[in-house]
Amino acid sequence: MTPDSAELPESFYRSLGHGCFESTAATAGPWSPKTQHAGPPSALIGRALERHEARAGFRVARVSLEIPRPVPVGDLRVEVRTIRSGGRTELLEGELTSGGQSVMLARAWRIAASPQDTPALRPDPGPPPLPGPQQPHGFTGAHLGGYVSAMEWRFAPGSGFDTPGPGAAWARQRIPLVAGEEDTPLTRALTLADSNWAVAFELDHVRRLVINTDVTLALHRDPVGEWLCLSAATAASPDGSGLAFGRLDDTAGDCGRILQTLLIAER
Repeated sequence: MTPDSAELPESFYRSLGHGCFESTAATAGPWSPKTQHAGPPSALIGRALERHEARAGFRVARVSLEIPRPVPVGDLRVEVRTIRSGGRTELLEGELTSGGQSVMLARAWRIAASPQDTPALRPDPGPPPLPGPQQPHGFTGAHLGGYVSAMEWRFAPGSGFDTPGPGAAWARQRIPLVAGEEDTPLTRALTLADSNWAVAFELDHVRRLVINTDVTLALHRDPVGEWLCLSAATAASPDGSGLAFGRLDDTAGDCGRILQTLLIAER
């Protein structure tokens, strides 16, 4: 069962100052209470990218994250540097370390916001309606006491973690990313983005090892509100790999895309 919000830690992280953070139990992923779901650490890097030499009129339009090893539930350090800065675009690089080891890498494009008269183009139909409150969803073989419980999930009819995809789910955080801070549209999107392929389980992740090596989030506008919707599907090939791709919506409609490479291997 999913615990009440009162039983959750106050946040995913507590700031220790100087770019260092203490991870709470809420960051634990579905595969082990000792390793993090990639959503919260992705958002922690996103937070640093946004704050690094921030410029008025610029926004983070794309973040690509590499996950060279599991992120432990422990103390983390975040560092960001500018690779290139121009009049309209900036390329930033971030790194998350634990015990001196690199556990997540990021590159992000921060670009000048588009003019007000840019047409609002939406190539796909809107998301399914936001359902009412739901009972906790089953998730075979998962650790439910961390990230899964720290998010509120509302699946479209016929969808669920244990229902073969494609799938769609609305979700929002029950707790903030960092204690005492307001979340931003980018950090909320990154906290959820790594769940994309889990909303669209189409590969047998119980019998085989299926895990994503990266996450790319591209936003054509900043999401609004606390509720975000993932509409996701998976492609896979023999002698190849898997690819999870999804659309990110808020209550106003389409705002971005998510792409993940999936390792598929025998256990």
